[in-house]
Amino acid sequence: MARSVENQRDESQKEEPKAPTRNPGLKPLDKLVGNWKVSGETQGTLSYEWMDGGFFLIARGDTEQNGERTQHMEIIGYDHEAGSEPADVMTSRLYTNRGDTLSYTHEVDDKGVTTWFGAKGSPSSFKARWVDDNTLSGAWEWPGGGYKLTLSRIVRTKA
Repeated sequence: MARSVENQRDESQKEEPKAPTRNPGLKPLDKLVGNWKVSGETQGTLSYEWMDGGFFLIARGDTEQNGERTQHMEIIGYDHEAGSEPADVMTSRLYTNRGDTLSYTHEVDDKGVTTWFGAKGSPSSFKARWVDDNTLSGAWEWPGGGYKLTLSRIVRTKA
């Protein structure tokens, strides 16, 4: 029987697909995984869990500030458009029960979190430091305003 092109194995077909690798910048987010009580000028609860695959952290919140309750879901990670390299900046999109869509840029390490509303360097930012493994304390600041808050761990779940 004659061999046709369809029956022949192309050398490139022998290679296994390259498994995606997790950006090492995500590692400090492991510390957030679990359930948290929010206190200070904002009250409520937050929860963080990894999406299957470990490339995106999913945050859910139910908070109240100045008598206004807000529920939200946020997806945090490094954008990775199909066919291109992953971004080198950690970002997130937050969606609220009021229909708001908010974009943030983040820098996270073992000492704390810095978040900017929009792009890095924005005048609206959140800076928080780890007091211990179960307490993150900081403040949102923007021209003319801001508020302080503390996250206290309720339950630690597997990262």
